[in-house]
Amino acid sequence: MEIKVNFLDNLRLEAKFDDFTVITDQPIRYKGDGSAPSPFDYFLASSALCAAYFVKVYCKSRDISTDNIRLSQNNIVDPEDRYNQIFQIQVELPDDISDKDRQGILRSIERCTVKKVVQTGPEFKIETVANLDADANAMLMGQPDSAASTVILGKDLPLEQTIANMTGLLADLGMKIEISSWRNIVPNVWSLHIRDAASPMCFTNGKGASKESALCSALGEFIERLNNNFFYNDQFFGTDIANSDFVHYPNEKWFALTEDDSLPAGILDEYCLDIYNPDDELRGSNLIDTNSGNKERGICAIPYTRKSDGETVYVPSNLIENLFLSNGMSAGNNLQEAHVQCLSEIFERAVKRQIIEDEIVLPDVPMEVLQKYPSILAGINGLEEQGFPIVVKDASLGGQFPVMCVTLMNPKTGGVFASFGAHPSLEVALERSLTELLQGRSFEGLNDVPKPTFNSMAVSEPENFVEHFIDSTGVISWRFFSSKHDYDFCEWDFSGTSEEEANSLFAILETLEKEVYIAEFTDLGASACRILVPDYSEIYPVEDLVWDNTNKSLDYREDILNLHSLNAKQLANLVTRLEDSQLDNYTDIPTLIGIVFDENTVWGQLTIMELKILIYLALGAHEDALELVGEFLQFNDNTVKRGLFYQAMNAVLEVTLDEELELNDFIHSFSRMFGKDVIDNVVGSVTGDVRFYGLTKTSMQLEGIEPHLRLIESYKKLHQARKANASK
Repeated sequence: MEIKVNFLDNLRLEAKFDDFTVITDQPIRYKGDGSAPSPFDYFLASSALCAAYFVKVYCKSRDISTDNIRLSQNNIVDPEDRYNQIFQIQVELPDDISDKDRQGILRSIERCTVKKVVQTGPEFKIETVANLDADANAMLMGQPDSAASTVILGKDLPLEQTIANMTGLLADLGMKIEISSWRNIVPNVWSLHIRDAASPMCFTNGKGASKESALCSALGEFIERLNNNFFYNDQFFGTDIANSDFVHYPNEKWFALTEDDSLPAGILDEYCLDIYNPDDELRGSNLIDTNSGNKERGICAIPYTRKSDGETVYVPSNLIENLFLSNGMSAGNNLQEAHVQCLSEIFERAVKRQIIEDEIVLPDVPMEVLQKYPSILAGINGLEEQGFPIVVKDASLGGQFPVMCVTLMNPKTGGVFASFGAHPSLEVALERSLTELLQGRSFEGLNDVPKPTFNSMAVSEPENFVEHFIDSTGVISWRFFSSKHDYDFCEWDFSGTSEEEANSLFAILETLEKEVYIAEFTDLGASACRILVPDYSEIYPVEDLVWDNTNKSLDYREDILNLHSLNAKQLANLVTRLEDSQLDNYTDIPTLIGIVFDENTVWGQLTIMELKILIYLALGAHEDALELVGEFLQFNDNTVKRGLFYQAMNAVLEVTLDEELELNDFIHSFSRMFGKDVIDNVVGSVTGDVRFYGLTKTSMQLEGIEPHLRLIESYKKLHQARKANASK
């Protein structure tokens, strides 16, 4: 994690990381002002807090109340060497906690990350650089020896060379990549989480049978998402990029909107139009680019090559981001390898969807086949030894598709987790199924997987597939576990060279009579691509283009960002549009308008409901506000502080609207109950003296919205690189 430090007045310092700011000072006896803890105080507190966190996780997973659990830490200093200290952590547990859980709680504290890092002994490297922002060396500890040469199935170059190539490419773009976590809880199953230190919203997860292959996976996914602009999906690029020569790619094409809002000529082809506009309901305005929000420019479309005849087809960026999410994106050592990875993921998700929605019963993989892959079997046995029964299934549907499935059962909770993997090699597909199962997960995390069901409606509804796509935590049918399978086991094999594998996978789609569209991205120095297979590789339903398009943000983004500057008429217009929109009151504003706020602020947790309350208060529409405040309090999952504000608001509005009551008669009691500061802001909101309490002033220039500005700075690195490459 990158922590940037600013020097404040006297001895005060400010550390900034992610969305947080920490202030430190020194005691007055050390010439400080005593306004904040010292850096060393924070260090000591981090150990105690980390220990308490692991206690909380243990108790929460077992429904053990922590109300009567107390924890403290004392540091005992050696009088002859103040750097030699004992951290004594003591836990007070209530009598009703069993001996088993007492031991479990103590073992959980042993897992404290701060403790383990201190005990291992971190190494400090101290150096000067010409420019902190320009120093983009990869912050990756434990990179493989460049002299080594590890070749694995599915990769055309050794892992070490691939990692060196990718880290070099990212450094050239000015991306500081850091590893925030590693996991290896069973043999031969590794996963990690990496992110851009300057813009933590840009992150990926990697998985593999070794830490090198997992790192390679994470870096590859990071590069594929950069090339496909996926990190910035649905987010506002800002006015500068929205009006620049190009928004997404130098070869993009803009189509002006027509007077009758019909689809402009030249967008998509007949094959796609039959799928995406079957009833002629799709309008040009539905396809306005969400990232730029530039209605005047019209529709931004990206050129794709139609596989069947090599013709160029322009696909709206809006359609891609709304329907496909990250499906069908990849990067590789060469374009053929990238094609294989792309197509494998497309088959993995499409076949998985078919199996889950149709409640298909798959055949088990015989033990004699699993024994051919001892490293994979060791990982499966590792899970079995931890008490998780594992079922390995052939998901190829009789050898039609290169897909495997590893399913985990959790007898503690009755939950089931079905993980799918695909690749022309059965071994690689099986390994990917297993590593996907544990990607980023601890054993405790497996307690959250859902229970299977016989309810076919719950299994087949579109949102269930979206959950499966995001993190494989959707629901599956009990029928999946029947011993009466619908297909016989097939020990399939589509493997060969990357070119041969790609041709085999394209041939499967041709057999299915599916048209394929390919965009290749090499302008950032990587071999990356995106493949679209209409009516096959979409994640969201086609109807979303008309009824739930992300560019609905354009109807609200500017007004909400300019909220503090709107007059009464404009506020009334905004709240009326929100009321008439039929948008869910619990939709969060950051998602609605495509802006990344600090999630720890009121803006970061703001919902449509709360925004409407604040607007009604600003307009003096107290009855409308009171009705929504009641609903907010009934279903509120906001912070305790915000909840108390609305409890107080509810009371003050009740008194204000009651002709027989006087607010002054209750102020003293309200202030004792909620605090004077809260009541002052509540009363000020009701009288109009306080507008939009808790919301800092913003505008379309995004001033003060640091997380989003960091995201835009990240995107500008790509934009500038593409611009420089296009000008050559």
